[in-house]
This record gives sequence, structure tokens and C-alpha cells, in this order.
Amino acid sequence: MTTSGHPLLPLSADEVLTTTRSVRKRLDLTRPVERSVIEECMRIAQQAPSASNRQHWHFVVVTDAAKRKALGDLYLKARQASQANRAARAFRNQEQAVVYERVTTSADYLGEHMGEVPVLVVPCFEGRIEKQPFSGQAASWGTIIPAAWSFMLAARARGLGTVWTTIHLAYEREAAEILSIPYDEVTQAALIPLAYTIGTDFKLAPRDPLDTMLHWDQW
Repeated sequence: MTTSGHPLLPLSADEVLTTTRSVRKRLDLTRPVERSVIEECMRIAQQAPSASNRQHWHFVVVTDAAKRKALGDLYLKARQASQANRAARAFRNQEQAVVYERVTTSADYLGEHMGEVPVLVVPCFEGRIEKQPFSGQAASWGTIIPAAWSFMLAARARGLGTVWTTIHLAYEREAAEILSIPYDEVTQAALIPLAYTIGTDFKLAPRDPLDTMLHWDQW
């Protein structure tokens, strides 16, 4: 049982780490998410490391129906604008092409329903990324992504699903206007839908053999 009174799923730490999937079609669009649960997940996210311990992260939690719809419209608009690039993608093998098609179909579904997801979360950090040197950019991403991932892991442990999406950033300024985010001072990192999942049984995903990406002492 958590401090919010919401039970945790009976998962080990390794199981949470390996079964936190990108959830799109199995988000329950009809069940509300309690504010206390969201805040509990955020308190866990706050424990993530940040560059120089600045803690210059911000999370905009969107539950207002009109604002969710407006963000959903931006997400769908961005997905539709990207369709031409999909046909030009090259794949290493047929299996990769099949997986990409499955993910694309799932993302298209989310595009049609993003505005209906009960909670949308926009992780942000202070400063504009394009104004920073490369090392500063790395530090900023290295601050917000661990915090956001901790939030997503905490959500999984409580029966909630998420997926990290970034395509709405093609219209970041418009999203900033919807949410009153000071665009010139704050960078949005993602748009994360949050909802209880339809079923909680998520499994390990197929991955390439470890030796295709692991290097010892040199490339």
C-alpha cells in the first residue's frame, strides 16, 4: 500500500524496469486518475538526479478537457504531417519493418485518442535548449529524462500506463500557448499520456542480441 492508499502491483524492481512498456491502445480512456496518485509518482520523480542538483525540472499535468483536446489536436496534426517521412524509412530486415508497422498503427490510434486520455503530462526544464552548448544540452536532457522515467516507472507500479512522445514538439510554441508555458524561458521535453491500463500484464519486449550493442573497452 502506498501513502496515497493506492495498492502497488506485486512486481519486483526488475519487473517494473523490464515491463514498463509504451502503452497506447491499452490506456483506459474512461477511468479517472486520482490526483493523489499522480502526486505520489511525482514525489518519486523528484528523487531522480539532476545536473548540479539544480532540480530545474517542471511537470505540467493537464486534466482540463479543453486543454487535453487542444494538445491532442496538435499531436494528431504533427503525426499527419510526418506521414510522408514514414514511407521513406529503411529497415535492416523484414522483422524490423513488421515491428515498425505495428508501432506505427498503435501510434496512429493514440493520435486519434490523445485528447481523450484522462491525464497528459508535459515534462519541461528551465532554459531554451537551442541556446545551450552541446554539453549544456546533454546536462538538460540528463536532468529531465531520468525524472520523467522515474515518474513513468512509478506509474507502472501503480497500474498506470504511459508512453514517451515528442512529435508534438513540432508545434511546441502552440502547446506553450495552450498551457501558458513561457516559451522563451522553458523547454518542453515530451508529451506523456497517463491512464490506468486495461489489464496489468505486460511482458518483456523482443530486443536485439546484447552483443550487437554492448562494447568493451572500445567500439
